[in-house]
Amino acid sequence: MIWLYAILIALVAAAIGVIATMLAQKRLAHTRAKEIIYSAERQAEDLLKTKELEGREKALKITTEAEKTATQRLSKVQSTEAKLKQRELQLNQQQGENQRTRNELDATRQKLDDQYQKLDARKAEIDKLENQAKKELERISGLSCEEAKEKLIASLKDEAKTAAASYINDIMDEAKMTANKEAKRIVVQSIQRVATETAIENSITVFHIDSDEIKGRIIGREGRNIRALEAATGIEIIVDDTPEAIVLSGFDPVRREIARLALHQLVADGRIHPARIEEVVAKVRRQVEEEIIETGKRTAIDLGIHGLHPDLIRMVGKMKYRSSYGQNLLQHSRETANLCAIMASELGLNPKKARRAGLLHDIGKVPDDEPELPHAIFGMKLAEKYKEKPEICNAIGAHHDEVEMTSLLAPIVQVCDAISGARPGARREIVEAYIKRLNDLEQLALSYPGVIKTYAIQAGRELRVIVGADKIDDADTEKLSSEIASRIQNEMTYPGQVKITVIRETRSVAFAK
Repeated sequence: MIWLYAILIALVAAAIGVIATMLAQKRLAHTRAKEIIYSAERQAEDLLKTKELEGREKALKITTEAEKTATQRLSKVQSTEAKLKQRELQLNQQQGENQRTRNELDATRQKLDDQYQKLDARKAEIDKLENQAKKELERISGLSCEEAKEKLIASLKDEAKTAAASYINDIMDEAKMTANKEAKRIVVQSIQRVATETAIENSITVFHIDSDEIKGRIIGREGRNIRALEAATGIEIIVDDTPEAIVLSGFDPVRREIARLALHQLVADGRIHPARIEEVVAKVRRQVEEEIIETGKRTAIDLGIHGLHPDLIRMVGKMKYRSSYGQNLLQHSRETANLCAIMASELGLNPKKARRAGLLHDIGKVPDDEPELPHAIFGMKLAEKYKEKPEICNAIGAHHDEVEMTSLLAPIVQVCDAISGARPGARREIVEAYIKRLNDLEQLALSYPGVIKTYAIQAGRELRVIVGADKIDDADTEKLSSEIASRIQNEMTYPGQVKITVIRETRSVAFAK
């Protein structure tokens, strides 16, 4: 039992210790709470004082700014009042000056009126004296005033013509120096930026074969194969003694191409008989038609031309198989289109329209039928039919001066067409036509009075005219060259331009004996 009492006593002692510790902690917490409350009250009082000081400072600042603003406004009002008073004084002074000026003007007006009256009287007196002088001059000269005036005008007219001709020549020379320089720059720059290949115009195509044995198979029994080929293609097939070659003759290059391709397939296949010939020709004709359309589309895409009618695209593709004076028509049209675009850009015009007009300017040369109209007029009607713009239609129709030019595109297309056709190596002429053109140039110049000899040189691009020194003077030589140039331009057809040089030579001969 003793150890039990000991345990109870120990427990009671431990409980008393715990209670004592808790009471001590409670007193300590109470003390800390009081300290926190006191510290918080002190901080609140400090914060309140700080806010009061800040509020007083802000109020003082606002009051100071308000007083400053009021002072500035008062100063401005006073300055404005001073300016208004000064302006009022100036207006009063100006009003007084205006009144004085008005009085002076009235006095000056009165003086001018008096002078006008004196001048009118003087004019009447002068007119009277002039009439008397005219009557006296008419009496002395024996001519009336109108007759003398006509004689004077006639004499002055001749002098004026001579002076005007000299003045016009000076102006033309000066204009040519500037205009020719600028035009040459544009043309040369355009030509330098465009280069095309050339083709040779012909009416035959040579089909090469490996051996002459194939000629018999192409002719067929009693000539039935060659007759079937000619009927299907519309081309004359000439089989002669020429080794390893067959000649396809015809003026339609598309048909010649169809015949050449059909012969190539027939020879490669080996089966040559009328039924097979008709089948192959029909197939090749479809292929060529597709190639024509594809060429037209590719050309339009290459040149950046959009919205062309399908029939116009087909005509552009047909240009690939057409030549003019040895120049491939499609290459010529592409070259003209590029030249037109470059020249239009140099002149500040729309290059897309110019390129379109340049490409389509010769579509009248590749119709499906044979019209009686000139190719420029027919091409213009085709363009109108397929809803091309009026300025493009006019440029097509006017590029050979067959209709009047109504837009700036027309002369550009005309010039670029001439540049493409006239550049060296682009075209070749038939010898007879070339000789006839030279003779026509010389005969045209010889038809003028005073012309002794004429020489067409540089392939007809320059005409030398020699005149008699005793029949034509220096002033008339300039007039003669202009007249010959104008007549050649209106009456003849020629590539590029023709330079006319009139030569007048004076020789003085003396003999020493």
